[in-house]
Amino acid sequence: MRETDKIVVLITTNSEEEAHEIAELLINRRKAACVNIVPRVDSLFWWEGKPGLAQESLLVVKSKALLFPEIVELVKRVHSYEVPEIIALPIVGGSEDYLEWLNTSVEQGD
Repeated sequence: MRETDKIVVLITTNSEEEAHEIAELLINRRKAACVNIVPRVDSLFWWEGKPGLAQESLLVVKSKALLFPEIVELVKRVHSYEVPEIIALPIVGGSEDYLEWLNTSVEQGD
């Protein structure tokens, strides 16, 4: 299995509407090849020194590592949270056809 420069970015939002807004922004700006929206996840977390609970939507974004700084910048501009979750995980492998499609579907910056 060859190493890739592709990533999966996880982003939580406070609503399905906000999730769609962010997904469309990333797709239209060609920062993501695909964004899956999981409309409801229950999130438990620490915030301001105490535990919290929220119903959120989760975006699963497929992109390239090179574009991650731009993804963070775009999401922070429109996200309603003071400290939004925007984390990237490496894609360590995948079908060659899918990885090539992902590569050609995002803004080229190789």
